[in-house]
Amino acid sequence: MTKVQLRNAWFQLHKWIGILLALVLIPLSITGSMLVWDDALDRMVRPSHYAAAGPAKLPASAYVEAARRVLPPSSKIVSVRIGEGPVIVTATPPSAGAMRGPPLRLAAWIAPDTGQLIDSGLSVSPLMRWAHIFHGSLQIPGFGRAAVGWVGMAMLLSSLTGLWLWWPLTGSWRRGFRWRRQSSFNANLHHQIGFWIALPLGILSLTGVIIAWPQMTGGANGMRRPMQSPLAAPHLTIDQALAATSVKGRVTITWPTDKDPVWKIAAGRGGLLQVEDASGRIAAAKSDDRQRMRSFYRRLHDGTDMGLVWQIIIFLGGLAPAVLGVTGILMWLRARTWRTEAARRKALSAAQIG
Repeated sequence: MTKVQLRNAWFQLHKWIGILLALVLIPLSITGSMLVWDDALDRMVRPSHYAAAGPAKLPASAYVEAARRVLPPSSKIVSVRIGEGPVIVTATPPSAGAMRGPPLRLAAWIAPDTGQLIDSGLSVSPLMRWAHIFHGSLQIPGFGRAAVGWVGMAMLLSSLTGLWLWWPLTGSWRRGFRWRRQSSFNANLHHQIGFWIALPLGILSLTGVIIAWPQMTGGANGMRRPMQSPLAAPHLTIDQALAATSVKGRVTITWPTDKDPVWKIAAGRGGLLQVEDASGRIAAAKSDDRQRMRSFYRRLHDGTDMGLVWQIIIFLGGLAPAVLGVTGILMWLRARTWRTEAARRKALSAAQIG
């Protein structure tokens, strides 16, 4: 196979991935961009929940008690997040049922200085929950998660073939950075965005495949994992668990569960501390290289704790497929029109000669 033939083969693969999967790739990528800023979007959608600010001035138990007064009696506390804004207490709903997507959580937003209730309701807005479910499973029960993995593989192939096609066929590679490589605005825009976003998009695609297919890293084999239920009456109070770690300031405390009876206390970037509920001792950190790698892949994919620069890059990486999909289809339609017109002129010329 010659270089030109190989290039044509890559071009056909790249073209048909974009055309056939555009209706899936575009919304999947846009929802991914939304989820990079899920907290910020939630603040925009529900600004009243985040009106309170300032450091927490009360014991953590005071916020838990304030939340219990408005949460259903049968719900169980899941976590308490204390920061510079409102204290957020999340809890299980009375009956989650067979719902798709991330576990449904109730929440109470509490003023950090007075302990007064600001509001209560679902922990995420319906818009963001829809985005989570669509991005994770295309809103398709059962097969949806695996389908996202296949779409991720297609996007990875599209990124790699696009990078190949960007490389100039003749002359210096520097020609690839020229804006006017072709006469079409859409083609030039497609080439330039495609090159600069190819590597981040490839990383997003690969990590998305790993998340959708956890068996690749020795994770769950597709079977539903048993749900963990927070303990309704743990041995320690939340204040005692916090006191055992001496952690102060911004902190997230996760309740012990029936499957893992330890308090998990995350202090910003200070790492995760675990306190045994039965004894109050600091629990030894579990060494699980596979779990750490899976956590790293997820953070690489959604930008959590990866810094503002990477979050901006993957946000743009999520928007890029929408622009590339639209410009690619316009390029294809323009080429079809050009070929149809060329065939018509050829036929007309042949008729005149005959």
